Amino acid sequence: MNSRQPDVLVLGGGAVGLACALYLLQAGRSVTVIDRGKVGAATSHGNCGTITPSHAMPLAAPGVLADALRWMLKKDAPLRIAPRLDFALLGWLVQFARRCSADECRRITAIKAPLLLRARSELEALVQSERLACEFATLGTMNVYRDARAFDKSHAAVALVAQFGISAQTLDGDACRAREPALNGSIVGGYFNANDAQLRPESYCAELARAVVARGGEIHEDTAIGGFRVGGGRVEAVATDHGEFAARDIVFALGSWSPQLARQLDLRIPIQPGKGYSITYTRPQTCPRIPVVLKERAVCVTGWESGFRLGSTMEFAGFDATLNRTRLDALKRGAAEYLIEPEGPSMLEEWYGWRPMTYDDLPILGPATALRNLVLATGHGMLGITMSAISGRLICESITGAPPSLDPAPFLPSRFNL
Repeated sequence: MNSRQPDVLVLGGGAVGLACALYLLQAGRSVTVIDRGKVGAATSHGNCGTITPSHAMPLAAPGVLADALRWMLKKDAPLRIAPRLDFALLGWLVQFARRCSADECRRITAIKAPLLLRARSELEALVQSERLACEFATLGTMNVYRDARAFDKSHAAVALVAQFGISAQTLDGDACRAREPALNGSIVGGYFNANDAQLRPESYCAELARAVVARGGEIHEDTAIGGFRVGGGRVEAVATDHGEFAARDIVFALGSWSPQLARQLDLRIPIQPGKGYSITYTRPQTCPRIPVVLKERAVCVTGWESGFRLGSTMEFAGFDATLNRTRLDALKRGAAEYLIEPEGPSMLEEWYGWRPMTYDDLPILGPATALRNLVLATGHGMLGITMSAISGRLICESITGAPPSLDPAPFLPSRFNL
């Protein structure tokens, strides 16, 4: 048994779990974080670190599922559903398909846009107030196109998010290259998202962990959860390979692994692991000054003073724990189509991680209905870093009873009967 029972036990030491811990410590609560590995070493580690209110449209947009089905046998497709018999995935895809309509896309965008705008300001404020050394910079992002038809087709999506306060500057090819000289001559047009930002995600998580410990929080790494002891409508203790941990409140911030462990609590969390990849290099000589999304190939490119990363793609293949060479090579081929210098001098790391994807593309934030001391903070999809700080604040407000910073209703677990 943990010798000092904290007010709050946070399960999961990724960006979201650490942010929840930090906000609770700021509010005067005692907090312990446990993680089965090293903090920030899973999904939070190797992503491209973009902070993107511009990504307010949900994945479930008209035509997306048709593309995914058409690409099922194409192993390097930007969005791939690996052919296999998986009833949980099939059920998730049915719900996802129901949301691939123009009306539903607009409804979700209207919910996500204010959340992401607040997330953006909240994260910058947290970085500044806690002096997190994570290469945070407000440089904007660019979405660029090589295909004129794809660029023309994209105008409707840009117009949709603009209706909810997220505007972008439309650029022709020359203007794209003027703003980002690392782009080659094939670019026909793009958009500049001035309010977007970037940070180095692994540094961000390390700094969050430092701040948690500095404020008196405890972090237990390499501590695997084995089960739960439940009684009286609450989680009485969490069993781990290092003994039991108990607390007045439990925050469930386990990302893509949430459904597996939640089943032991009779909760069916509708999350599928969406596998993404990245390759990290030392900086090339002609390194992008701002993060760039290469739209037709769905590749994100981020340069920092400390390095250069190609990332993205989405693969629904369960918990396939292999580095898929085909998908890694697709990142390189995609970058070579758009960039003057697509790779850095030295490759430092090849990586994959599983994003916790909900079929409505909204996070799950708030108290579980059946267990009165369990609070869920999961399902952040591709925007876990972006939404980490606002999730931490909303979870802190839920636990402490403070007035919510924004309407929590669209994100509550009760929408999934959890």
